[in-house]
Amino acid sequence: MESCCCDLQVDVNGEEIFMVDKKIISSFSGRLSKLFAKSRSTVNNFKVIFYDFPGGGENFELVSRFCYNNGIIEINPSNIALLNCAAHFMEMNDSVSRRNNLLEQTEKSLEQISYWSWSELLVALKQCQDLLPEENSSGVLQKCLDSLIGRVALASGSEASPYPSNSSPDSSAFRVSCDTRSTESLKNSYSRVTWWFEDLLVLNPNLIEMVVKSMISRKYDHAIISRFLFYYQKSKFVTATSNEKQKITESIVDLLCFLDQSSVSCKSLFGILRVVLSLNISKGCRNKLESMIGSQMDQATLDNLLVPSPHGCNYLYDVNLVLRFLKAFLSKGISKISLICLRRVASLMDLYIAEVAPDPSLRPSKFIALTSALPGTARESYDGIYCAMDMYLEVHAGLSEEEQMKICCTLNYDKLSSESCIHLAQNTKFPSKTAVQALISQQSKLKSLLQETNHSRSFIDSPCSTSSNGRKGEKDDSQEQIVLYAGKLDLSADNQKLREHLKGMQWRVMELEKACRKMQTQMAKMMKSKTASHSNAISLPKLCS
Repeated sequence: MESCCCDLQVDVNGEEIFMVDKKIISSFSGRLSKLFAKSRSTVNNFKVIFYDFPGGGENFELVSRFCYNNGIIEINPSNIALLNCAAHFMEMNDSVSRRNNLLEQTEKSLEQISYWSWSELLVALKQCQDLLPEENSSGVLQKCLDSLIGRVALASGSEASPYPSNSSPDSSAFRVSCDTRSTESLKNSYSRVTWWFEDLLVLNPNLIEMVVKSMISRKYDHAIISRFLFYYQKSKFVTATSNEKQKITESIVDLLCFLDQSSVSCKSLFGILRVVLSLNISKGCRNKLESMIGSQMDQATLDNLLVPSPHGCNYLYDVNLVLRFLKAFLSKGISKISLICLRRVASLMDLYIAEVAPDPSLRPSKFIALTSALPGTARESYDGIYCAMDMYLEVHAGLSEEEQMKICCTLNYDKLSSESCIHLAQNTKFPSKTAVQALISQQSKLKSLLQETNHSRSFIDSPCSTSSNGRKGEKDDSQEQIVLYAGKLDLSADNQKLREHLKGMQWRVMELEKACRKMQTQMAKMMKSKTASHSNAISLPKLCS
């Protein structure tokens, strides 16, 4: 080997300074060869400063060894990414050396990636993430990602997941069987598709984003991906700083948006929401998270919704947050939401409204927004809303009658039970007009009931018809009497007398309603009996003469 002199000073990223032989280094580096060829200086000693050398001083030392060893160096998974990046940076390609160029050697070594162990592959990936964004331009990172995802899919088997796609790790599907062998089988299946979760915790959010997007593009099971993302977020939060938590959360939420929402656990989304309340995450990230939760509102529980109000707000719970959830839930269009889901959300909201109604700081406008957020078809009964209003008006006794009426306008009297209407008639917390409206609604329902009864009776022809007609006249008279009572109501009269009058009328309506129901049942039995008799008469055989 020729004697060498240290006539080149290399400053690597301000970290270290190397004294090397200019001729030896430039014989393998196209970048330095071009630089020295352009220089007209007669000075023997040169100084080169690199501000962004990939891998810093440690990697430049590897490159120097390669050059001093006549283009020979051991390339393995622990240094292949470093050497490949350096080869691109220093232009150590076939334009300088056809036989021993570093770029070609790293690419040939990369062809053996299928023979690397799982741990070697993770080492290479971790090195790639330390070199980002420089490494993103080379092929090492992409080949490592392809190999990793291929191995995960192969080890997991063709069966995507032991659970339905909309299940979560804590779902009841995992506890579906008490049989020991079945339980063990499920545990083994769960381990088979999640064995790689912990290993990927060494990767940072940027690389996790690349891994997940590659999985999505390869049609990997979204339920498994979502479970991994929640596992990653929970595990990394243990040791992360506030800034790191913010970055992790924003990255996880962005990735969850790419998944089929039926595969994302609503409970886990609420878990993220509660954790990030103290974090200064971006508004866009928060909107995405709220939108995902809102789209699964039918899967939420009352405890999920009871989120404390933001700092500086007087009311107990964050009502605005729940209203945004409802807006997101309804954004897909009522026609696209099943009635079962709609009813489930309505029941949940009735519980929530009852929980927040006693809050003395809750403004009437917010209470009205909660009670009117869902369409009328969402509720079969408004008894729950009535009870919540009763509590709200009791706590907010200082409201004007106008404000009380605005609150009561969201009440659907047609969907109140008879018991609730009676209670409303004597409830002094409600305006008198609401009691009258409740009575009118009850009368309307009774009219419909009587019409149904009369319609049913018109199909019956039996000896009982005379007595039935007598009852019909009695009910018609009673119906007219109720309507007459309603017409004679004096709204200017004393509220107490009015309520006593209404109470009596409500009881009369209930008695008539019970009588009509009983009559309908009797007529249904008579109809059934008559049909059976007719059928038996037809089936009798003719007697022989």
